[in-house]
Amino acid sequence: MARMRIALFDLDGTLTQHDTLFPYVLGFCLRHPLRLLQLTVMPWHLARYLFRNKDRGELKQALIIAGLSGASRAEIAEWNQRFVSRLLRNGMDAEAVQRVAAHRARGDYLVLMSASPDIYVPAIARALRFNETICTSVRWDGMVLAGELTSANRRGEEKLRCVQELRERNPGSHITAYGNSDSDVIHLRACDSGHLVNGSTNATREAARAGVAIGWPFEATSTSPQRAS
Repeated sequence: MARMRIALFDLDGTLTQHDTLFPYVLGFCLRHPLRLLQLTVMPWHLARYLFRNKDRGELKQALIIAGLSGASRAEIAEWNQRFVSRLLRNGMDAEAVQRVAAHRARGDYLVLMSASPDIYVPAIARALRFNETICTSVRWDGMVLAGELTSANRRGEEKLRCVQELRERNPGSHITAYGNSDSDVIHLRACDSGHLVNGSTNATREAARAGVAIGWPFEATSTSPQRAS
C-alpha cells in the first residue's frame, strides 16, 4: 500500500492575497450600518494588545464580538456566499490556487488550516473543494452568534499540535505544507515537505534558520509518495 499524501494549506497570505478576518467583519458591518458603532471599541482592544498582553486570540475574539455577535445563522450564511464569491474572484493568490488544483489532481487529501474562525473558513474550504478544515472555533448560542472562541487560536504552537494530531489520525502519511508567516515556520518544519511562500523578510529569515524551503516548489507534487487507493 502506498503512503497517503496530505496537502496542508494555510489561508491568510498563503491562499489569499491578504488577511480575511477584518475585511469579513467590516464588510458585514457595512451591510448592517448600525453595527459600525460597535467597532468603535476596537482601538481600546488594539491598544491593550499592543501594550499589555499581545494575545492575538483575545484581540480576534474582541473583533468578532464587536462586529458579529447577535448575528443569525441565516445572516452569516448569506454574507458568506457574498464574501467567499468575491474573495475567489479578486482575493486569491493565483499560484496557490494552481497548487491546490495540482494536489487535487494527484488525489492528495487537502486540508485547510487557519487561525481564522469557523464562521467562514469552512465555506472557503468547500468552495475550493478541500477535504478537511482545521480552524479556530467560535461559540454560537443556538441560532445566534455569540462570538467567544471555544478553541485555542490556531496559530504557532497550536498549529504544530494540529499537525501532530493529523499525523496520529493518518499514520504513515506524507504531509506537504504551505504557509506564509514566521509563526507558520513552527509547523512547516514538522512536515515532510514544508514551504514558506509569500513570506515577509522576517518570516524568510526564520524559515532559513529552521531549514524550511522558501518559495513554491518547482513541481508541486511530482516527488510525493502515492496515495493509497
